[in-house]
Amino acid sequence: MKVFLRWAVDMAVRFSSSLDWVLCLALGALMLIGLAVLKSAGGDGLVFAQGARFAVGLAAMWAISRVSILRIRSATPLIYAVSMIPLLAVFVLGTGKYGRQWLDLKLFYLQPAELLKVSLPMMVAWYLHRMPLPPRFSTVLTSAVIIGVPTGLVMLQPDFGTGVLIAASGAFVLLLAGLPWWWVGVAVGGVAAAAPVAWFWLLRPYQKDRIMMFMDPESDALGAGWNIIQSKIAIGSGGLDGKGWGQGSQSHLNFIPEQTTDFAFSVLSEEFGWMGVALVLALYLVVIGRCLWIASQSRDSYSRLLAGATGLAFFVYVLVNGGMISGLLPVVGVPMPLISYGGTSAVSLLAGFGLVMAVRRHNPVHGGYG
Repeated sequence: MKVFLRWAVDMAVRFSSSLDWVLCLALGALMLIGLAVLKSAGGDGLVFAQGARFAVGLAAMWAISRVSILRIRSATPLIYAVSMIPLLAVFVLGTGKYGRQWLDLKLFYLQPAELLKVSLPMMVAWYLHRMPLPPRFSTVLTSAVIIGVPTGLVMLQPDFGTGVLIAASGAFVLLLAGLPWWWVGVAVGGVAAAAPVAWFWLLRPYQKDRIMMFMDPESDALGAGWNIIQSKIAIGSGGLDGKGWGQGSQSHLNFIPEQTTDFAFSVLSEEFGWMGVALVLALYLVVIGRCLWIASQSRDSYSRLLAGATGLAFFVYVLVNGGMISGLLPVVGVPMPLISYGGTSAVSLLAGFGLVMAVRRHNPVHGGYG
């Protein structure tokens, strides 16, 4: 028996040696909270479906964490190229409520844009690690092309919210590489200058409605403004400690739209109150802080840029959804990480954290600048 126990412990240690337990515990807590929210908002069916997706994502995270970051780095261009294939296929075979954002693979639906949240920062980090840092003008332009091509394809689906997040994940790599802040100012100015063109020529009617309702949701309280008004009612009615799990009137009376996806955090806010919100935000901060700490300990530029950008991109996902459901940002269809229902999103997020764990485990000491 002692021999068996010793063998079992040894196997468990070997099995889990590549995992970062700070990240694992924080991510596990978020997933459990997410399943509790889905149980309340959507029932057992969603819990089992999301649990299966979490299992796939955790398996991917573990498998990726065991691969040498040097091998991952060398395979990055291929990974980026392969992830572009379904992104192009969606224009021919895709389906969706407002366009073509999904591929029906019969067993499950795949959202190709989610794959780019992982492969795009990998590709930008791979390119920049080969160049002197901080990046020069030509390096920034090439990086902009790497970021701009998939971002443009996603926005043409159209999926503005996901396109912005994908662009942000690549932009963070540039910022961490030492991009001068005046470049950021130029980019912001360019976006502001292009806003009128986008309004008249690029945005769909439903996207314009979202922007108008962000500015004045009460102008169409029973129509386009309904979503954000009901979300804010749910958040406010939760109070300090919430109404209790499964007791949210806004969700159970179906006042909150998309209560298992984009507005799942509204359900959490109503049922668990500000205390529940504070706990979830604290867990998010642990995840983000751990990624940045791992990035700071990395000794090659690829690893440092990839781990840091993963943490900062995760921060933006939380910020955008939190701002959206509270009326501080327009509704753009971005889920709350690991809380909202969604298979491709959950798997891609956990795979990204597998990359961060690979960085921590292998932590190479050679290759690239910086």
